[in-house]
Amino acid sequence: MAITIFAIMIILLLLGFPIMIPLIMGAFVGFFMVFGGFGQMETMVQQMMAGIRPASLIAVPMFIFAADIMTRGQSADRLIDMVMKFVGHVKGGLAVSTAAACTMFGAVSGSTQATVVAIGSPLRPRMLQAGYKDSFVLALIINASDIAFLIPPSIGMIIYGVVSNTSIAELFIAGVGPGLLILLLFSIYSVIYAIRNNVPTEPKATWGERLRAVQRALWPLGFPAIIVGGIYGGIFSPTEAAAVCVLYALILEFAIFRSLDLKGVYDTAKSTGLITAVVFILVAAGAAFSWVISFAQIPQQMLTAVGISDIGPIGVLFVISIAFFVGCMFVDPIVVILILVPIFTPVVDSVGLDPVLVGTIITLQVAIGSATPPFGCDIFTAIAVFKRPYAEVIKGTPPFIVILLGVSMMLIFFPQIALFLRDLAFAD
Repeated sequence: MAITIFAIMIILLLLGFPIMIPLIMGAFVGFFMVFGGFGQMETMVQQMMAGIRPASLIAVPMFIFAADIMTRGQSADRLIDMVMKFVGHVKGGLAVSTAAACTMFGAVSGSTQATVVAIGSPLRPRMLQAGYKDSFVLALIINASDIAFLIPPSIGMIIYGVVSNTSIAELFIAGVGPGLLILLLFSIYSVIYAIRNNVPTEPKATWGERLRAVQRALWPLGFPAIIVGGIYGGIFSPTEAAAVCVLYALILEFAIFRSLDLKGVYDTAKSTGLITAVVFILVAAGAAFSWVISFAQIPQQMLTAVGISDIGPIGVLFVISIAFFVGCMFVDPIVVILILVPIFTPVVDSVGLDPVLVGTIITLQVAIGSATPPFGCDIFTAIAVFKRPYAEVIKGTPPFIVILLGVSMMLIFFPQIALFLRDLAFAD
């Protein structure tokens, strides 16, 4: 049964169907094989509706909307300018600024693809003009955008939390440590690259210029303060934080910066609606598919055949990491989470792993996979935005992928990188 379902899904993918079609067909075929027909079709519909019913999913369109508003407005540019004033003059400072800007925008958007567009568009020309090779620039932008999947708010973590019934607030805080570690390692590599390639530095900003840049960025810096401070200060939930973010973004870009008019807000809302519709169709199809394979006990059969429950917690984390990394090299991260999390949840429970740690590792792996050849979604976003050939976009990625995989290894052997802040924030 499992072979039939997955074979049909792969064939449909190879024929070029959108990913939601293979998911839905996999669920329908599984339903037919389990129940011997479509006589209880209402059960399938109920499972699809149940998949999009959790209130925490409301945060997804809200964060997408807020990120889109800021991308069209001035927030991203102000954050970039502030970082540049402080580190642009040091060797590799422009590259470090790019990585830091991706991190800061990630703390606002929660989307890797939004970060590629918002940060890459203004900074890539400046880096090329400064003497960086385009292959390095593209690889840095694509992979530094992975940090957006870890720094709260993370859309990937929201989806994982809903599917696995794990606290989204705990997942958010657990992503901060790994995200900052990746920023540090990317910055070190960028400095080494600049020294080895003798990349010139930019003029040093005066303290007056730095102060003005900080003042201009104070309003955009309110986003992470609202999200992190509001959630962990007990003022509102992650879902409510998303709504507050939208309101704050609208006030900022429409009333204060006046970078958006009513038509711009309407166009942004329409774009968000289209993206949200696709995401929710995927979530609904994934929920139905997960229910079918769970009802048929396919995950238990697969894991028993592999013998994964006998290899211990460390071995389970390695298997999970490999599965999600490889999966996201070919398929959209949300789809991979929807398909694989229900398969691994029973074994995670059986070996006593912390679901927050597992969620952090899974989120990192799907972020890495989305920037990894052959079909990482961030690669194709960069191709579309920067209009560069595929070979050039992926040429400089190997060093960054090695760094990211190294962080994954560190999380497996030193889980407190992720769990320290979680334990501190949620100590009894």
